Amino acid sequence: MIRFFEKDPYSPIQYVYEIDDILHKERSEFQEIMVVSNSYFGKMLILDGVVQMTERDEFFYHEMLTHVAMHAHPSPKRVVVIGGGDGGAVREVVKHEGVEKVYFIEIDERVIDVSRKFFPSIAEEVDNPKVEVHNMDGAEFIKNRPGDIDVIIVDSTDIIGFAKSLFTVDFFRSAHDALSGDGLFVTLSESLHFHKDMVVEIQETMKMVFPIVDLYTAPIATYAGNWWAFSIASKKLDPREIRNDHAIDAKYYSDEIHGISFLPRGLYSKLMARKLGW
Repeated sequence: MIRFFEKDPYSPIQYVYEIDDILHKERSEFQEIMVVSNSYFGKMLILDGVVQMTERDEFFYHEMLTHVAMHAHPSPKRVVVIGGGDGGAVREVVKHEGVEKVYFIEIDERVIDVSRKFFPSIAEEVDNPKVEVHNMDGAEFIKNRPGDIDVIIVDSTDIIGFAKSLFTVDFFRSAHDALSGDGLFVTLSESLHFHKDMVVEIQETMKMVFPIVDLYTAPIATYAGNWWAFSIASKKLDPREIRNDHAIDAKYYSDEIHGISFLPRGLYSKLMARKLGW
């Protein structure tokens, strides 16, 4: 039995997994890519020593990252997914029948290739005719777009290294300008348990660009802190409201989950005022 010690850069504790087998390991131009098997979680994708997703619980993250914004928009047709080389976010976006084009922007094409091989049920829509893959920096892709995108979804790794470009004022400004009038933007923003100050910083930075910024959460067992946060923003639409009632096949997300996933407004105000003691 092999033991894998996760190297999460921001976690105050260390997660340890018992690994049955190392199925794949390589170093791409950008990062170390590893696929391992675990008797409970199934196959796991690990990038630079940090667990990105597991077969057992990936749907919690991918559904919540995508469907909140996709249902808050009245009719999303053109969607950008930045990162998420495993293809899970793309799979969820394509479930929406009105979607006409998905721009899938993943800087490391080897993550896509590895996911196609080892996670076919997660990467199953990467080659959908609606999906256009670009292996490049997502910040560069959305720069100077003509405001033709309905939803932008950022499925990044932790906010270090090349991923830092996706959390700057300049990037958020480019995202704002790339969106249509009803457009929504959503990004991961770490854990409320372990990374509260980082969550607040992301929210404050987004508020420098977007008039409406909010925060919702979901339980993710294999992410540091477990109580995972998502920052969502728009030009004019309240993301708490469901406008697109198209039924999708989801394991966790639902209309009810959409509503209760947002922090209560009073708690959110205290968080932004940094008056929460946890």
